[in-house]
Amino acid sequence: MARGDQLSRQWKIIQTLVASTHGKTVSDLADRLACTPRTVYRDLEALQAGGFPITAETRDNRSYWHILNASRQQVPLAFSIPELMALYFGKDMLKTYRGTIFYDAIESLLSKIKATLPTAYIDYLDRIRDRVDAGPAPRKDYTRFGPIIAELNRAIIDEKKIHMVYFSMGRQKESRRTVHPYRLRHVEDTLYLIGYCALRKGVRTFAVDRIKTVTVSDDGFQIPEAFDVQAFLQDSFGIFQGPPVWVKIRFLESVSGYIRERIWHPSQHLSDQPDGAVIFTATVAGIEEISHWVLRWGAGAQVLAPEELRQTVIRHAADMVSHYRDASADGDLDVP
Repeated sequence: MARGDQLSRQWKIIQTLVASTHGKTVSDLADRLACTPRTVYRDLEALQAGGFPITAETRDNRSYWHILNASRQQVPLAFSIPELMALYFGKDMLKTYRGTIFYDAIESLLSKIKATLPTAYIDYLDRIRDRVDAGPAPRKDYTRFGPIIAELNRAIIDEKKIHMVYFSMGRQKESRRTVHPYRLRHVEDTLYLIGYCALRKGVRTFAVDRIKTVTVSDDGFQIPEAFDVQAFLQDSFGIFQGPPVWVKIRFLESVSGYIRERIWHPSQHLSDQPDGAVIFTATVAGIEEISHWVLRWGAGAQVLAPEELRQTVIRHAADMVSHYRDASADGDLDVP
């Protein structure tokens, strides 16, 4: 089974031979691939063993290699190994949206590519697929929201207003909204709709999995020229909106390495401390999302500013202690 450079090299051989009208010599292929003729011979033998209809014919005392009936095989020559791997990777990344237009579209694209290929090529693509993995299973299943996502996508493309029933988690109730849908945005395993809400008279974000029903109207709209979605979200620590707040958080040495290795916010600034800690500062939209992030790091994080964020984290921490203490006192925990 081909690995690494060998896999990429063999795919280039296939592309080269299919594109060639009169075939290529081993020397031609070796020059193109920057390898030795002996390596090319091994690759050609491996491809033949894998079922590729590769053969050689002698002209002017030289052997020219080509693929039989290459002119009748609609091989997608534009695709390189990294591009094909990116397609498979993208499909894995979209597992959360299985059953929606997004996942179905990329699966359809890969199916169309495979439909143009003989069996040996398909097996080869499957070997490419096995070289990339997008990671763990999705945390949300959007299959049942496929029809809603399709309607939202249609409304966004056609610039049509929508009428929807939306469940607000904060208010714990449903409301009817008329929305000008601007775009869909994926943030941390959740798909959000960004658009102008007539009820709230401003641009808002809506979690797609909390949209109960949606109807695309015949009424059109235009996104204001002054609206910039990147500017709209630039202070957000994820997707939530709020007034800009400057935060200052100290992370102890035990977790500082994790803080240094990622860009958590576009405005962040990190300041290394003599004891191995790091000071994180940024201007974010409100304190709700940043407070959840701070709590994620437990005792490894200490809010220095603003006081509102500091008190919010203290309150959450105190409530957590109270919950565990009460559970222990009531005998709900198996405490020795």
